[in-house]
Amino acid sequence: MLDQASPLRPKSGAADDARVIKLAVLAVGGQGGGVLADWITDVAERSGYIAQSTSVAGVAQRTGATIYYIEMARDTGRLPVFALSPSQGDVDILIAAELMEAGRAIIRGFVTPERTTLIASSHRIAAVSEKIEPGDGRASSEKVHATAKAAAKRFIAFDMEKIAAENGTMISASLLGALAGSDALPFTRESYEEAIGAGGRGVKASLAAFGAAYDRARAVAAAPASDKAAAKPAATEARSATVSGPGILLKGWQELAARVAAIPAPVRDMAERGLKKVVDFQDIAYGGEYLDRLDKAVALDSAERGYALSIAAAKHLANAMCYDDMIRVADLKTRSTRDRRVRKDVGVKEGSVLQVTEYFHPRIEEFCGTLPVGLGSYIEDRPKLAAFLDRRINRGRHIRTDSFAGFAMLWFIGGLRRWRRRLLRHKVEVEHLERWYELALAHARDDYALGLEILNCRRLIKGYSDTHARAQSKFDRVLSALPMLKGREDAADWIRRLREAALKDEKGDMLDGALKTVATLNEAAAR
Repeated sequence: MLDQASPLRPKSGAADDARVIKLAVLAVGGQGGGVLADWITDVAERSGYIAQSTSVAGVAQRTGATIYYIEMARDTGRLPVFALSPSQGDVDILIAAELMEAGRAIIRGFVTPERTTLIASSHRIAAVSEKIEPGDGRASSEKVHATAKAAAKRFIAFDMEKIAAENGTMISASLLGALAGSDALPFTRESYEEAIGAGGRGVKASLAAFGAAYDRARAVAAAPASDKAAAKPAATEARSATVSGPGILLKGWQELAARVAAIPAPVRDMAERGLKKVVDFQDIAYGGEYLDRLDKAVALDSAERGYALSIAAAKHLANAMCYDDMIRVADLKTRSTRDRRVRKDVGVKEGSVLQVTEYFHPRIEEFCGTLPVGLGSYIEDRPKLAAFLDRRINRGRHIRTDSFAGFAMLWFIGGLRRWRRRLLRHKVEVEHLERWYELALAHARDDYALGLEILNCRRLIKGYSDTHARAQSKFDRVLSALPMLKGREDAADWIRRLREAALKDEKGDMLDGALKTVATLNEAAAR
């Protein structure tokens, strides 16, 4: 039933009868935007309205968002004049199948505070511009939420993709449920359900997602602003309290947990997350090494500085200790949790056979890294031997992990983790970690901000194989500026600028320019 606050609740009078309701749907490929538009048109016509639906296909990144545009008016015996596409400031309802599409709709002027009801799924689909940036290229979801609240008359947002996935259907069903639950259109719930039922395919799953989204939309619309604000930190706290991953219940975990409990409160959350990651990567003893290293940063820190150094150390130490090697990749690809995730993503029904083909392209460096220190070093120190082996190793391989032989091969490689400390790659990574960490702590004793920025430079190192090699090269180039910045009050600021330049430009041209600037400043100071 419609409540008294329904923005488009029909009233008596000729002016309202002639009113044209304008609705736009923004969806990317595969989200069922066309089905959603058909459903909305069907609902309008079932309710005695004349409706027209058009679409404009996108041609930008991710195939672009297609705009489905629907205009509808009560049938009064006179044919209304409908537009073919939305206009700025002239949209009553805008539905975005992904959060950033809502942001783009706001930028394009389709959302206005005195008129538009904005309904958006809060989940994210990373754009190409976000994926290609070497650093964290993700746009801020919080900024979009804040902007949407200010730009729209009403803003209803929650994870509609999750609701659809849980019910085994497309997001179009949960978007329709959110639209119905918002009361933004003067139609009954039954009319929406009848439109879904008329489709004849996947009706049960679509109705389930519709109902769940309908109830959620009504709850979101009815909740006071203070309740919504309070719900977010509560949800975040619940997620941070989740314990997952193999290995954390091994003997000795309680002792490590007690050590984390003794760490200053501001550092504790990050330290706990880092410890779980490190133990999952290797074992309990490795977790003890992590805390031993972290204690060095905590000893240099203080509450007056907000324990920024210790928090950064807790984060970047864990990432540095959990490097990506062949053992790690094989381990992750043979876990039962990955099989369940792939089945869910692909939509494989229970009991069905899923064939999975993994692609590997190892180089001689990865091969030597999985060998004992002595043997691996012996091969690397002999270029001709390394080149001979590389010609036989360095090629792409497709491995069927649904077969016994393929799975057993990766399972065996993943099982090498118990001997990881004796392997060449581990020796190289630990030596690099120790040099970086000691360098950061040594500078932090004299220049706290500089030590912190050196710790944060660990963000530059990521990935596997060639990607890891390029990332490590950027890391070394950024820190090569330290001798030139020695004694400068703005040394920390320059290291931060160099790091950000390296993160923003994959080719490294921006970093080269920034390093030349530092060299010029150093020469000028030396004169």
